[in-house]
Amino acid sequence: MSNLLVGRVAVLGLGIIGSRACLRLADAGWQVSCWNRTPKGLPGEAESPEAAAEGAAVISIYLKDAPAVRAVVDRIGPFLKPGQIILNHATLDLETTKWLENFCLERSCRFLDTPFTGSKMASESGQLFYYVGGDAALAKELESFLGVTSKGQLYCGEVGTATVLKLATNLISACTVQAMAESLAIATHHGVSADCLIKAVSENASASGLTAMKFPLMVAGNYETHFSLANMGKDSRYMLALSEAAGLKTPAIEAVSKRMGDLCDQGLGEMDFSVLAKPYLESL
Repeated sequence: MSNLLVGRVAVLGLGIIGSRACLRLADAGWQVSCWNRTPKGLPGEAESPEAAAEGAAVISIYLKDAPAVRAVVDRIGPFLKPGQIILNHATLDLETTKWLENFCLERSCRFLDTPFTGSKMASESGQLFYYVGGDAALAKELESFLGVTSKGQLYCGEVGTATVLKLATNLISACTVQAMAESLAIATHHGVSADCLIKAVSENASASGLTAMKFPLMVAGNYETHFSLANMGKDSRYMLALSEAAGLKTPAIEAVSKRMGDLCDQGLGEMDFSVLAKPYLESL
């Protein structure tokens, strides 16, 4: 894979996904070094991203957002060596993804744009699914590495295509969950039981893995974080930037983005994005 200590990987960012990916890689026999801004106490945890990345064949980034990625990559930049592979798994704006590509090219490092779909349970069981953008040969070379944490990968094309695809799918999820919250509120306010609505949706063309997963949790008031409202809100702003760059009007995600921002301002940002239902259900 690389002339640099094959079998050594650095994981930067130990949140819900990164921490579980780190443990799966270690269980698969990789020598793992890792880092998080707030220490997590995981095996192989380094005191700095520079120390974690030094000598790693692969550097996997699971940080929260574009500012965090840019800041950490700037820190490790002086310590990177030609041939090291950097994989960005964070959901970013397109501009930052392109910046990462150039950053790596300038240092003769190899780079793939590799965001994923899947949340806490998927990462724990190695069932993430990666979207991959960049050099096709490198994507092929890393299939087995990405397979440690995923059930599969979809090659999308050049760097940036995977970022755009991830944001496009998140747009559907964000708008769907807001629609679910509204339908649940309207139905229950007019005397339809939540169970009846869930059953109806399960037999309807609108049924999906998302409705099956989120409806019962909404009804139970269980907003344990699998994918936070703050993260989805962040991603919605990246979606809006893409639509603006393309000269498109996207009123659905514009409205949902504002709604998520308002609820984050009310202190709900660290809950699962299904918390979009909470204000409606509390008024029953």
